[in-house]
Amino acid sequence: MKTLSTQLFTRRASAASPAPGSPPPGAGQEFQTLILPHLDGAYNLARYLTRDAQLSEDVVQEAMLRAFRSFSQYRGGSPRAWLFAIVRNCSRTAQSGRSGAVSLVVSDSGLSSEAAAELANTADPAPGPEEELLRKADVDRVRAAIEAIPEPFRETVVLRDLEDLSYAEIATVTGVPIGTVMSRLSRARGMLAKELLPPAKTDSAQSRSVQ
Repeated sequence: MKTLSTQLFTRRASAASPAPGSPPPGAGQEFQTLILPHLDGAYNLARYLTRDAQLSEDVVQEAMLRAFRSFSQYRGGSPRAWLFAIVRNCSRTAQSGRSGAVSLVVSDSGLSSEAAAELANTADPAPGPEEELLRKADVDRVRAAIEAIPEPFRETVVLRDLEDLSYAEIATVTGVPIGTVMSRLSRARGMLAKELLPPAKTDSAQSRSVQ
């Protein structure tokens, strides 16, 4: 589904402008080089987390301002994961005041700490047949299906399949072990496959009447 990411949501012009307090011309060159290129991805994540276009723009503006103000705390690593973690926090803060907001508690089997440590140093697997089929699905159907699944799974599949973050980067953004990331991703893809892919054909012998 990575090939669909740029088609799913487009920021309006107001959100494309640098956030208030962003570096003036000639200043903050490192911030502009490392962080600003991920503005589209930040909006895409906020849009899926909040499921509200206007709120997403507000979230991204606030996230970029926070990122600029706290950029001195950035200590290397993935700048995209660092920014997305701020976007995620801003999204949750923006939603916390909404009436009827529900905090979901998800049970994840995850992996042992030893297995997770081993996976952290292993290249992520190539897309499987199921993922390839999902990539070919209609954009609107994919968007609606992603928005319909619970937030922990929604954010994980967006970060991995739309924004192409590694398992380690997703663990950094979400603050959960790599094993939990993998568990959530597997369950999210299963939910999407159930909604988007045609049901498996039953065996012809089972579909016939008993003679």
